[in-house]
Amino acid sequence: MQVQDKVGVVTGAASGIGRATALELVKQGVKGIALVDLSESAVCEFARQINEDAGRELALAFTGDVTDLQFRAQVFDETSHHHGIVQIMVPAAGIFRDRLAVKIERDTGEANIYPADVFRQVLEVNLIHPVYWAMETIARIAVDRNRQGLKKWHPNEKVQGTIIFIGSVSSQGNRGQVSYASTKAGLEGAASTLMKEAMFHGVRTGVIHPGFVDTPLLQGMPDGYVEQHILPDTQLGRLIRPEEIADAICFMIRNSAVSGQLWADAGWHPAAA
Repeated sequence: MQVQDKVGVVTGAASGIGRATALELVKQGVKGIALVDLSESAVCEFARQINEDAGRELALAFTGDVTDLQFRAQVFDETSHHHGIVQIMVPAAGIFRDRLAVKIERDTGEANIYPADVFRQVLEVNLIHPVYWAMETIARIAVDRNRQGLKKWHPNEKVQGTIIFIGSVSSQGNRGQVSYASTKAGLEGAASTLMKEAMFHGVRTGVIHPGFVDTPLLQGMPDGYVEQHILPDTQLGRLIRPEEIADAICFMIRNSAVSGQLWADAGWHPAAA
């Protein structure tokens, strides 16, 4: 599916992979794009810069909680009103709350189990949010096709929409990331299931699994962590640039023969312990 003249939505768009992806979609000629983020100042300034460069209202900025269903509907309603049906979805917003699944407290000798409320928070943002934004995309396309009297999509038609989930190499399992790894692995099953269902309406899904990317999330790691625990096991010898992941995401969107999962890990693989 060509990016040019399509309408896209990117969550987590103010920084990291989301920002780089939004810029790449603009570069490749989207007709309109919705930028979604929690940081109002950052996402509004980002949209302003895009619109100033384009000389028109190309980007719409939305500030809100991606787990809020009313906010999700608002984003789709306003984007469709301004630009048309959303055809490209990249739900890139994500968080991690890393710690060991079970720790023994030194002073008491008691087990400290990963808090369930924290696990649910990561689950809501990293798994439930992207799946429901994807289903909203599929639903809008399906309703639009139904209004046109179109039923089952035929290969002679152009692909109607593409959804790319942001997975992670941690989906294979990674020490200290029981919640994060679980959510990223869950995206694989969701994408495979949605692909089987959504192709009825002409919508593709896929998952890209980045390795360690030089983003604000990673920059928040303790000093020396990257140098000691990541780079020694990375064949490329450096962190991945957000622009490299954005380029791979747009490749997955453009090339309809690419299905399933794409690993962009720079040669890093989780250690056994």
